[in-house]
Amino acid sequence: MTTPPPALLIAGHGTRDDAGAEAFRDFVRELGRRHPELPVAGGFIELSPPPLGEAVTELVERGVRRFAAVPLMLVSAGHAKGDIPAALAREKERHPGISYSYGRPLGPHPALLSVLERRLDTALGTEGSRTPGDRADVTVLLVGRGSTDPDANAEVHKAARLLWEGRGYAGVETAFVSLAAPDVPSGLDRCVRLGAKRIVVLPYFLFTGILPDRVRLQTEGWADAHPEVEVRSADVIGPEPELLDLVMERYKEAVEGDLRMNCDSCVYRIALPGFEDKVGLPQQPHFHPDDDGHHHHHQHGGHAHAH
Repeated sequence: MTTPPPALLIAGHGTRDDAGAEAFRDFVRELGRRHPELPVAGGFIELSPPPLGEAVTELVERGVRRFAAVPLMLVSAGHAKGDIPAALAREKERHPGISYSYGRPLGPHPALLSVLERRLDTALGTEGSRTPGDRADVTVLLVGRGSTDPDANAEVHKAARLLWEGRGYAGVETAFVSLAAPDVPSGLDRCVRLGAKRIVVLPYFLFTGILPDRVRLQTEGWADAHPEVEVRSADVIGPEPELLDLVMERYKEAVEGDLRMNCDSCVYRIALPGFEDKVGLPQQPHFHPDDDGHHHHHQHGGHAHAH
């Protein structure tokens, strides 16, 4: 008898924006439609229903005993490094007999960089008709979520550099919408100081939500105050085929044990200047208000990377 493949569990952050949460749920449903041979479920660690624990229960009730969890996140911040592994450890206690492997976050990946490039072409009005000179005077401001984890913020800078290499833009700068500097207005100021005449603000987000909306509002406010500079806003990545394929790539890595999460500059392992107090910090799952589990175990110990 052939052993069925492990199920796929998608772990999302959660948002207070109903449209953004529904985009995640639609994405999970589309993955299930594309892969009928595979049980697929998804949940959030906070803010939005369903909670991750409910998604695990759904799989268990479908007879699943093995699954691979993929964080639907662009960077390895605290949620991917600690919150989700701690939540999965809690679910293993709630459901004795299950086993799981844990995948790595999504970006930066060439497939997603290609989607970002399309978003820029759409914002510039050059999609399908671009000439070599269309980008020479365009500066891109890539705006990430922002984190208290310097390693996560550095990954956004890496994505910006990879987006700039070989694509002909005047430059690709980086900003953040929360928790980290520079913020969006400061990032736009920097672009101008570097000589930018045309700027496209590109949100480094998977789906719509409160933070991408904030990026757009801050961009519009800055543009109104600086009419001499042409500023345009691009859209989020969205549920593109490349994103669906990339999740399956991360699933296969997790199933096959080919995990390559970077720990070289992890704030929970390495004493980085100003963050020394985080080394070995206990990780614990978020309490999700929709999670009706009978007990809320906290996983203690160090960083919960899966290797």
